[in-house]
Amino acid sequence: MADKKRTTPAPEVGPSSPTPASATTPETTQSPAAPAQSPTTAQSPTAAAAATEPAHTSTDSDILPAQHWQNAPIEEAEFDDDDEDADSAFGGGTDSTASLSESILNFRNLHGRTYHSDIGAAAAWTPNDESQAESMDIHHHMCTLLLDGKLFLAPIPDDVQKVIDIGTGTGIWAIDFADTYPAANVIATDVSPVQPNWVPPNLSFEIDDANQEWTFKDNTFDYIHLRAMFGSIADWGAFYREAFRCCKPGGYLEDHSNSVKFDSDDGSVTPDSPMGQWTKVFWEGGRKFGRSFRVVEDSLQEKGMREAGFVDIVVRDFKCPIGAWPKDKRLKELGSFAKLVLESDMEGYILYMWSAVMGWKPDEIQVFIAHLRRQLNDKAVHAWYQHRVVYGRKPA
Repeated sequence: MADKKRTTPAPEVGPSSPTPASATTPETTQSPAAPAQSPTTAQSPTAAAAATEPAHTSTDSDILPAQHWQNAPIEEAEFDDDDEDADSAFGGGTDSTASLSESILNFRNLHGRTYHSDIGAAAAWTPNDESQAESMDIHHHMCTLLLDGKLFLAPIPDDVQKVIDIGTGTGIWAIDFADTYPAANVIATDVSPVQPNWVPPNLSFEIDDANQEWTFKDNTFDYIHLRAMFGSIADWGAFYREAFRCCKPGGYLEDHSNSVKFDSDDGSVTPDSPMGQWTKVFWEGGRKFGRSFRVVEDSLQEKGMREAGFVDIVVRDFKCPIGAWPKDKRLKELGSFAKLVLESDMEGYILYMWSAVMGWKPDEIQVFIAHLRRQLNDKAVHAWYQHRVVYGRKPA
């Protein structure tokens, strides 16, 4: 979760303009293909950072010091308690075809949270424990709401045969897909063996690092899916080249990502507010970490797919509110779940990047979380973020 500006109008139901970052409802664009490149093994995070990070990424000078939040009072606010729908049901041992060595199960521990161990290029910035798993499952439910109940957008056939979900996390998307398409052979990969034992018979989990050269043969999959892999891929160009190699001619790759930039149309999210600083810390932390959180801002999905050789590329943007502030009933429910995703494990999303990468102390992080939680619950704040789905076809 697996799974990081132009101005955007307030969320509403109806058609949007053709500019990708200004869509409230899906907007489609097509891009021409370019010749495929040969697959390469991903660089280490530190080696990839200097080569891939754009010049306009925020720097430390844009980030308020940790001491700022300890000295700033947490003012009383009119809290958002109009999101009772957020408490409704949100869906819900390791079974892997890979041999699990002791090193795979030897998780890192950071301030009481567990993370995938540093094996090869598989460094992870989100925990792999129960709290994060709950948040990922809520996020899955939120994503299906965003897509009006759909699991994907690419025009794959009903008789799709071979499917893979990259960075599956808890495996909930792969389980739902395998249930929906019982004739398909579904594989789901991740670096951590945190998936359930009881799964559909046509689904198998494998331990694999998408930053390495993929172990699958050429032209294997009819459909390749990934979601929320921002901050996890060291070299997006190499990743898409491997996906192109392993995709069957005529098959599809579909990548769901979202921006970590909290925005607002009324100025209620300011650069020096907790939400504004969240953006800056993630962008700068990604630069230091060597794994970009600017996937949407830098159009890494569309560029990478086109350069790898995919054609008929479609970009669809969704504007996702955070909180129950929209008047529209559907958007209100969507925003309630988006807020619940963060609240269910706010520490899990912040801890590694703020502590291990940016050097904040645990007490400084907790104070910042208190400020962020206060802003999330402030009815006067009308925050949203951009969710982008890009899919493309491998030429037949």
